[in-house]
Amino acid sequence: MLAELAPRLDTSSQAFFRFRQVGTQVLVTNFEGHWALLSPQEFERFATGTVEAGSPLYQRLSDNNFLKATFDTRKAADRLWARRAFLAWGPNLHMLVVTLRCNESCLYCHASRAPMDAVQTDMTRETAEKSVDLALQSSSPAVTIEFQGGEPLVNFPVVKHAIEYAKEKNKVAGKQLEFTMVTNLALMDEEKLQFLLGAKVQICTSIDGPQALHDAQRKLPAGSAHASAAHWIRRINDAYTAMGLDPTLYKVEALLTTTKDTLSLWKEVVDTYVALGCRALFLRPVDPFGWAHKTAARVEYPRQEYLDFYRQSVDYMLELNFKGVQILERYAAIFLSKFFGRDPNFLDVRSPAGAGIGALAYNYDGKIFTSDEGRMLNEMGDRAFEIGDVRTSTYKELMSHPTVRAEVLATVLDGQPDCASCTYNPFCGTQSAHNHKLFGSIYGRMRESTVCAVHKGIQDYLFQRLGEGDPKVLDIFQKWTTSRPREHYLQPLPSA
Repeated sequence: MLAELAPRLDTSSQAFFRFRQVGTQVLVTNFEGHWALLSPQEFERFATGTVEAGSPLYQRLSDNNFLKATFDTRKAADRLWARRAFLAWGPNLHMLVVTLRCNESCLYCHASRAPMDAVQTDMTRETAEKSVDLALQSSSPAVTIEFQGGEPLVNFPVVKHAIEYAKEKNKVAGKQLEFTMVTNLALMDEEKLQFLLGAKVQICTSIDGPQALHDAQRKLPAGSAHASAAHWIRRINDAYTAMGLDPTLYKVEALLTTTKDTLSLWKEVVDTYVALGCRALFLRPVDPFGWAHKTAARVEYPRQEYLDFYRQSVDYMLELNFKGVQILERYAAIFLSKFFGRDPNFLDVRSPAGAGIGALAYNYDGKIFTSDEGRMLNEMGDRAFEIGDVRTSTYKELMSHPTVRAEVLATVLDGQPDCASCTYNPFCGTQSAHNHKLFGSIYGRMRESTVCAVHKGIQDYLFQRLGEGDPKVLDIFQKWTTSRPREHYLQPLPSA
């Protein structure tokens, strides 16, 4: 487009900008993350320096810091700082893989699960304590300890001990402490549930869609994985209500892994989540880790097919919202929050990314990794993202590790050749472990990256919907970015 305008370009009036055609409009963004959607005629006037001072277009461009004559340095700095505020913190997410054992066998298992008799893959109480000790040394004022597997309920005594130990140690550390657990729920019982509810542990699970699809992908011996998860989702949600918690805010979080068989079932997937009382779903593509690497022929797909699935799903979710059914998509909520000036600090979609400086993963054997994906690669025989051991490493050594430094540099988008000039630079992020797995480099090749294709495609869709100017859509999108604190999950601080 600029090539056509090149003979008439006038760069004396515009401040820094990037641009991209989105549908019938042109999206322009600047360094600090302001944006504007212009018609082709408006973009031509902007690019050729013929926007008339005092016109509505001039005012819109000025308000968003696209004109040199009215550029507000303080406004740009404030917006940039809001986007990068996480740099003042430290790792806030600490993932404890308490076992590799799992009672389900998932077609795409990213965790490289171990069979139920592989007790050697259980984290010990001592390793859990040392992991917690390191987590509470983080320079972040808020710390979330997340229990993962395998299936963490397999090693529930260590989960329970780690929670009690962390609460006691936090009397001195004074962190804003939260606990979460990622579980398939099949081993849940009332005794475990009462402890988790009493300890204020946020519970997350996986629902891959309708029962037939879920059970085909997540096999539970002698039972239905979907029926078990659905039962406990409803039971836990009812328990929150009985505790007097806001039922619109406190729900079991459920995630979806999109496989080839999911793509035609976009309506059924959304309907399944709505029927379970879920108010959010995360349409995650399959990743190339663990068993998914071996079963790619059965689970993988071209990302354009995923993006078609995504558009159909979110269009349907918007229709449901128009009818009063509250359901949102997490990717959309993350990107829209960024568009509207509030960065939710989602670790995989930020610059620099969260590996090492935003999260750490503690394996069952005490080895420490910069991310859960790095830990997954370790189970596949690649130790590239191992940075220490809970028995010997200090917090300072972890934060200054060469791998952490390298990942920070590799995920600053202004240093990525394609990302530096991309219109979505202010809102996006790249994943070094994913790049390493697919391209053999933590920098990757963005033009070939499936993560890049997904991020661009989702943002194209969202800006197209924003550009349509439908007030009902704009209202729903604003609601999807509403951040309400869930204070129930915060552990009480010791009284002064």
